[in-house]
Amino acid sequence: MGGVRVVVVASIATSVIVGKDVAFAQGGSEHVQTLPPVEVTAPSDGAKRGRSREAARIVRPRPRVVIPTAPASTASSASEIDADKVSAGINVVDSKQIERTGSPNVTDALLHNVPSVNINEVSGNPFQPNLEFRGFVASPVSGTPQGLAVYQNGVRINEAFGDTVNWDLIPTAAIRSATIVTNNPAFGLNALGGAVDLQMKDGFSYHGTEVNVMGGSFGRIQGSAQWGKQIDNHYAVYGALEGAHDDGFRNFSQSDVRRFYGDIAYRNDVNEFHLNMGVADNKFGATATVPNELLRQYWGATYTTPQITTNRVGYLNLTGKVEATPTWTIEGAAHLRFFGQKTVDGNPTRVQPCDDPTLLCFGDGATPANDVNGLQLGNPFPSSAFLGEIDRTSTRSTTAGLSLQATNDDKLLGHDNRFTIGASYDTSVTWFNASAELATIGTNYVLSGSGIYLGPSGDPSVGEIGPVSLRTTNQYTGIYALDTFDVTSRFSITGGGRFNSAHISLEDQLGTALNGTHEYDRFNPIIGGTFKITPELTAYAGYSEANRAPTPLELGCADPAHPCTIAAFLVSDPDLKQVVSHTVEAGLRGTKDLNIGTLSWKFGGFRAKNTDDILAIPSPLLPGHGYYQNVGSTRRQGIEAEVKLNSSAFQVYASYAFIDARFLDALQVGSNSPFADADGNVQILPGNQIPAVPRHRVKAGFDYAVTDKFKVGGDALWVSSQYFVGDESNQAPKLPSYAVFNAHASYQINKTFQIYGRIDNIFDKRYATYGTFFETDTLPNFANGGAPFTDPRSLSPARPRAFYAGLKVTF
Repeated sequence: MGGVRVVVVASIATSVIVGKDVAFAQGGSEHVQTLPPVEVTAPSDGAKRGRSREAARIVRPRPRVVIPTAPASTASSASEIDADKVSAGINVVDSKQIERTGSPNVTDALLHNVPSVNINEVSGNPFQPNLEFRGFVASPVSGTPQGLAVYQNGVRINEAFGDTVNWDLIPTAAIRSATIVTNNPAFGLNALGGAVDLQMKDGFSYHGTEVNVMGGSFGRIQGSAQWGKQIDNHYAVYGALEGAHDDGFRNFSQSDVRRFYGDIAYRNDVNEFHLNMGVADNKFGATATVPNELLRQYWGATYTTPQITTNRVGYLNLTGKVEATPTWTIEGAAHLRFFGQKTVDGNPTRVQPCDDPTLLCFGDGATPANDVNGLQLGNPFPSSAFLGEIDRTSTRSTTAGLSLQATNDDKLLGHDNRFTIGASYDTSVTWFNASAELATIGTNYVLSGSGIYLGPSGDPSVGEIGPVSLRTTNQYTGIYALDTFDVTSRFSITGGGRFNSAHISLEDQLGTALNGTHEYDRFNPIIGGTFKITPELTAYAGYSEANRAPTPLELGCADPAHPCTIAAFLVSDPDLKQVVSHTVEAGLRGTKDLNIGTLSWKFGGFRAKNTDDILAIPSPLLPGHGYYQNVGSTRRQGIEAEVKLNSSAFQVYASYAFIDARFLDALQVGSNSPFADADGNVQILPGNQIPAVPRHRVKAGFDYAVTDKFKVGGDALWVSSQYFVGDESNQAPKLPSYAVFNAHASYQINKTFQIYGRIDNIFDKRYATYGTFFETDTLPNFANGGAPFTDPRSLSPARPRAFYAGLKVTF
């Protein structure tokens, strides 16, 4: 259509670094590898004998900056290549940048340090954010179509049932670096928009002990302890323990986080082996969105409650790297992961008194509401009661996998060359169960269970729900090869690809409706190149493809004629097509040594087209329910720009990202939008913007050493307006833009003790990071005397101004 605009996307970043205690290149915060790699964040034994904590660091005048080209099981993988040869944008966050945020969530560090990253709290809890990068999402919320793969030490940690990413399970204090890799199909399924590659600390890279405690607003108490030691030249041990408690600024939003990570390592001149393990046990009040009318009266308001999520995980990884010959390196990994999640979710219900008030019906006055035995329920509730249901789900997944990778750096035709070939196999078994208990809703929107459980109910021609017991099996196989060839000392080209095969089976434990087997295969190519225009300036360009297989959750809820309560009631198993992305990006990056330090910058653009994209769509037939559907092609494109200046006395950064995300095909979908037609549908037109993707993001920050011991800093974030989820037709007013300012300071009392503090949201800005619509006629506005709701907007409010102070002890 003539109204569709075409945009090319780019990214810019700059950084300057000075002094002998830090060294950056090609963007300022890339993974810095030394030989051997050493990152000391607490004084070593030598530091105890009189050297300061800063002096304990091992310093290199210009360390080699390397980027992973495939999932890496160790921090010094042989598949890594120099940043100058990466034919894509580079976004790396190191442990010091993670620590600077003072947050137990690695997503906060990515938000502040990667131009295109945005986060929102659709779940209503700061420990369970949606991370959006270039319009692609990695979310802990079941039902969110996922577009990013996440790896921890080379192991993919998107959960098996819905490809969700539970950020709360990742031990943030133990992260050595977080790299967002783009335009690279070697990272397998789900890397439509890229992959987040997390490398963890070990005893070779971290020496000493650190204890960090912090407390502040809304009952926040958090602490971490980490210890690392290298034993002679061959053995090393590392461990990290974290805990956090937060009462939350909203009603019923308490959070408790407990997690541990450990690593035992051995290495010699040619081999390196690691055994690492982790456990976590977390519980959240996930308060979700709340009607705007309630927020106007009280910023901490909630809607239907309880909404509780409990996550547990335990995992064990064995990794190894062997230099088989001077030019061949073999790497392998074996992993085992146990994941469990339980949710308790209070909601309105379609159950109501029948025309015969002694019985209960579903959706109208005649269709029976049945118990678990299929018999119609009697009505034990008073006529004045507002009915709801407490939906409960249980997900238990066991995942195991193997990977093997070989890298060769023999010269080819007399030119430097890096060749990597690898394969991976992962299998998961998941047990998913769901039930619904009828309840009454009080005037504070708290549901009280009745002990009566809902069985299969509803009109099959419109949509019925009922208990679910499902066993799913995922089998993912991948084979990939990449080659980077130096045509000249300045010009390098990269080519290769990955073949993905996904086999997904669903076995209904209560009947046959969910039974099904699905196969998805695809080869995804990559080609790109870099050219070093000058020693301080590099150009890059590349093209790649990636695919995402539908998840068992999506396949179990893909029939418009039989919608389901998302993440709770699965009712049928029609097929869905796999999503395929086609991405091109290009840009420039460079460094400049100045008298005050090193200036780094980058500027680039990307354009990604998805075919057969998947969207979660509300049912126009059965309010409160929905289904998944392929919605044709979508496109995400934009520009990214960043500049950083770091010196021995101060560090400054600023970035800008423009993201244009649009539908490319016409489509009619169900919606809760107030602009939906009489049948509950809205019409998507080519060129309509994808909701929940703000087009502009501006970030800036600084740190300044007032003295050697006293440091101050601050950062700012501005995010533009965005369409509400459900407004795919772009007819409703947008969720407003917002700007947030934060400040922090620290004082190093001596080589052992440091005190610090921070203020988040200095100006106490009241804003929302996510918006959608709800059914205004389901429940009355009890906060307004029981009058009907008139505003269909439902928001995720952001945290008000908060104060925190802490103490860090290193020895």
